[in-house]
Amino acid sequence: MTGAPVPISYAPRWSGDTRTDPPAVGDERETLRSFLDWHRATFELKCAGIPPERLSERAVPPSSLSLHGLARHLAGVERWWFRLQFAGEDVPMLYYSDDDPDQDFDALDGDVDEDFDVWRAECRRSREIVTAAASLDETGIERRTGEPVSLRAIMVKMIAEYARHNGHADLLRERIDGAIGL
Repeated sequence: MTGAPVPISYAPRWSGDTRTDPPAVGDERETLRSFLDWHRATFELKCAGIPPERLSERAVPPSSLSLHGLARHLAGVERWWFRLQFAGEDVPMLYYSDDDPDQDFDALDGDVDEDFDVWRAECRRSREIVTAAASLDETGIERRTGEPVSLRAIMVKMIAEYARHNGHADLLRERIDGAIGL
């Protein structure tokens, strides 16, 4: 594309953005890992600088979504895919029961900072599990179906999960304090 004009107007970056962009070239494992970490960092960035009490604000009615609820949900999803299904660890589910499946979003009476720390700890454990896996072809067992699920598929599912919820986080953050950015 020699001679093609380069656009002058790019989407504005988030103020104070310290994220590392995923590599434009790399092997599959590094590309998936980098994109998932970029999405995790994006969520963290969208929540940064907001007073704890505002993180629980349901800013887009009638939705029950909040940044605090999203942190709880994402902690549970990290645990569900990496620890319970892939690694087969015997740990309890977070913020979920069959009797109360929406407690990640609805029961925000806990400590906000503690819930974000749980999310960060689940992300760290997920990274350890990915690092320890010999190959993206390694499988766990998807509990819903009893069928094998590869680490590759789990990482793609997690990238999609974060991409979707980072869109929610964009809207919530803009409603809370007007902040916007890529």
